[in-house]
This record gives sequence, C-alpha cells and structure tokens, in this order.
Amino acid sequence: MLVVSNTSPISYLVVIEQIELLPHLFEYIHIPETVRDELASPKAPPPVQKWIASPPNWLTIQSSSTQPDANLLSLDAGECAAILLAESLKADLILLDDLAARRLAASRGLAITGILGILDRAATENRIDFALAIDRLQQTNFRTSAAIVQDLLQKHAKDHGLQLLARN
Repeated sequence: MLVVSNTSPISYLVVIEQIELLPHLFEYIHIPETVRDELASPKAPPPVQKWIASPPNWLTIQSSSTQPDANLLSLDAGECAAILLAESLKADLILLDDLAARRLAASRGLAITGILGILDRAATENRIDFALAIDRLQQTNFRTSAAIVQDLLQKHAKDHGLQLLARN
C-alpha cells in the first residue's frame, strides 16, 4: 500500500508516543520535503523536531516538481505538497486531518484517513488502548467533533468488552 502523509498525523503520533503505528499499519510512508520542513520547524513540538532530525527507515522523503493548481493554493504548503505527491505517486491513501484539505483531496479522487482513522484501525487490530490514545490526543491542540470521538470510544469499549468475554 502506497501511503503519503501530511504533517499533522505524523506530528500528533509523535506527541502521543504512537508513531510506530505507521510502519505497523502501512509499512512505508512517503512525505514531501515541505512536510519534512514543517516537522523540523522551530514551531513544531520539540519531540517532533527531534524525531524528524533522524527519520526512520520506513519514512521516504521526496521532492515534488508538480506545480499546484489554483484549488490547492487555498491550503497550507504541507497539505498542498502532500496532495500533489499522492497524486503523482498514485497513492492508495493520504493521511490528512484538516477538513478543507480532506474535502479537496476527496474531490480529486484520493482515499483519505487522518489521526482518528489511524488510531481506530490500530485499536481494531489490538495494537493500542484506544481510550488511552484518545486521552493523550485530547491533551494536544487537536480538535474534532466530540460526537465522532464518543462514537469511536463506544465502538472500542464494546470491542474491548467482547474480547474480554471471549477470553473468559
């Protein structure tokens, strides 16, 4: 599976100490140089800056020579570059959190997931404690609908309960 990521999913996974989910779920992740630069920016959280200073083998940093069209110019540089890279690589999936970027990527035919989708999948595969990961995520500046979070918490609480019943 060819996966391209924007800045925020990687940043949040580093901050909540779940970055190793990416190679477990997707094997390799591709990012444009612009995303690398955002992760290394002095504005990025120190753990993120430290992480990208020595990127793991499963992260591929690529340049993109494709010029953005007018629609993409409304996005920030990392989102724009990630969408262009996903299109040029014919990626199977792009990791994006920003709603405007997600809508634009979807309108261009890209399959999308974000931090919540990553955590949901990891919990479904029994790789994380979903409630703990969400608790850590909610201590960051990440914002989403409380209803979405509640639905996911209920889903994984039910799944966790069924697993406990199956063990007994």
